[in-house]
Amino acid sequence: MRVLVTGATGFVGSRLIPALLDRGHDVVALVRDADGYAPPAGVRVVEGDLLDPDTLPPAFEIGGDPVDAAYYLVHSMDGGPGYEERDRNCARNFVEAASAAGVDRIVYLGGLGEDREDLSEHLRSRREVERILGTGDPALTTLRAAIIVGAGSASFEVIYGLASRLPVMTTPKWVDTLCQPIAIDDVVGYLVGVVEAPATAGDTFEIGGPNVLTYAEILRRTRRQLGHRLRIIRVPVLSPELSAKWLRLVTDVNPYLARSLVEGLRNTVIVEDDRIRDLIPIDQTPFEVAVARAIDEMSRSEGSGSDAGGSEAIRSEGSRS
Repeated sequence: MRVLVTGATGFVGSRLIPALLDRGHDVVALVRDADGYAPPAGVRVVEGDLLDPDTLPPAFEIGGDPVDAAYYLVHSMDGGPGYEERDRNCARNFVEAASAAGVDRIVYLGGLGEDREDLSEHLRSRREVERILGTGDPALTTLRAAIIVGAGSASFEVIYGLASRLPVMTTPKWVDTLCQPIAIDDVVGYLVGVVEAPATAGDTFEIGGPNVLTYAEILRRTRRQLGHRLRIIRVPVLSPELSAKWLRLVTDVNPYLARSLVEGLRNTVIVEDDRIRDLIPIDQTPFEVAVARAIDEMSRSEGSGSDAGGSEAIRSEGSRS
């Protein structure tokens, strides 16, 4: 199968491309800076920008034939004010180019959470992108995930930063919100699986790991992997603004990402529909195993000076859930 991957240099895309190659697919990677990207052998690289529609058509063909499927793995929630408009424009340009090229399928990785009015600003933007991608000719397959556990995941690295630095934590009530984190290896398994399963075309699926945990338990279990215990003291009121400032104080997260993450913590994010497990059977990775792998990769990356595959909160070229 001929496959296009946007976000090729990012947290998810950099792991997806080798998996697609292992399955025998032909891959084209869309990046903004081809000189700064070292692709795996056999990958066709196209330089383009989703905000510039004239640069996109070459990415949608391999050897003169249109790609069969195109992955949309980009978002820009860490890009500061106006990221919703940038994401909106990127999605429109992408789906128009995919439709014009005759692509059969688009695969989108979005955010898990109920569709309701009080969604976080970030998750509302993810839903809007999903709706835009569904307006084109290609059949849209959407996977919705909560926290993705892996080295390079912005949300997990915030959790790691908190768990590694604070033996005692004063937190708002959102630490009792339920979440269903998923290992990056499982996400990649589902992403590869859906393009190989025709029954997933035109449908939306929720993906998660085997453990449903509160954020407090996620923090405790992560710190336990580091060989320490964590004491959490809850406070009745801590506004999103104060929570975001607190995150920025004790971690390295940027201000816009901190606010987006805190807003999302108000909403329960667990899988309510697990049909994907019948269509794409994979062995789910336990949370502790996923955390141990992520910490090991982060440690090796720090030792080698690399960035472990980029950030989950990627900018508009897809270079981060």
